[in-house]
Amino acid sequence: MKAKKLEPAKNWADLKDAAYHGHVGMSAPSRSGTTHLTVETVLQGEGWDKGWSEWKWIAGNFSTVTERSFGVPDGVNTGNFGLGIVIDFFGFSSKASGFPVDFSYPEVTALVPANIGVVSNAPNEAAAKTFVEYLLTPEGQEVLLDPAIMRLPINPATYANAPEGFPNPFEDGSIGAAVKFDVAKSGARYNLVNSMFDVMITYRLDDLRAAVGAVQQAEAKHAGGDNAEAKALITEARALIDANPIDEAKSLDADFAGIFTKKRKKASDTVGERQAEVEQQWDAMVVENYRKAKELADKAAAM
Repeated sequence: MKAKKLEPAKNWADLKDAAYHGHVGMSAPSRSGTTHLTVETVLQGEGWDKGWSEWKWIAGNFSTVTERSFGVPDGVNTGNFGLGIVIDFFGFSSKASGFPVDFSYPEVTALVPANIGVVSNAPNEAAAKTFVEYLLTPEGQEVLLDPAIMRLPINPATYANAPEGFPNPFEDGSIGAAVKFDVAKSGARYNLVNSMFDVMITYRLDDLRAAVGAVQQAEAKHAGGDNAEAKALITEARALIDANPIDEAKSLDADFAGIFTKKRKKASDTVGERQAEVEQQWDAMVVENYRKAKELADKAAAM
């Protein structure tokens, strides 16, 4: 960040700034359950259309979509990119391990508990139960503050021994989680949201990045100017990037959402015929929209 003369981002909207073009990293929600919760949190906190708009303009600044969630903190720790969108403990653990990094919660944040359970028919069921019980003891909760773990304990008393600056969800304002996360809504469209993100962002990142970059350049060229035609072209380009293939009501239609039954890791993975058909329709739409948006933005920039 210092080398690129960039200031740290604090909120989602900050990540849309043209200064961050090529400097943001994130995993895909189809590859990471915690990333999925992050994507869904923004959709719930900002609303369906605005939320997807936020993600597309942020993704337009992506350096990469990593293969796995661990690749994001690794990318920031090694300086491959400056900002990484991760679940909190990745940031806290990196910082506690001595990397020159920091972490901040955006205002639109949800608190989602991490679960622990005993596998059915576990070969060492007694030991597994003992471990769960130990984790809930004062000593077990202290283990969560280890620099390699850095999870938020559920025992309020544990925070008395937490490192300075460590967030405390039991104190008002420490995290500021603004979203009351609707688990039922998230579960009802889990695979659908993953599919939309991959079709609009992961698999078409180069197209999206080019379109967003072109708009950023056009806006910089005409900042404070009075060329009405150029500004109209930029507005049209922005609308094309913002456009969604479906509205929120459709995402919550059980029959439609039920089409998306496969959690896949890459574009070439086989999915059901109906899912593939819908994704092809979406892909055709976004490819044309990103192409046209870049064309309009380039035209505006040339004026």
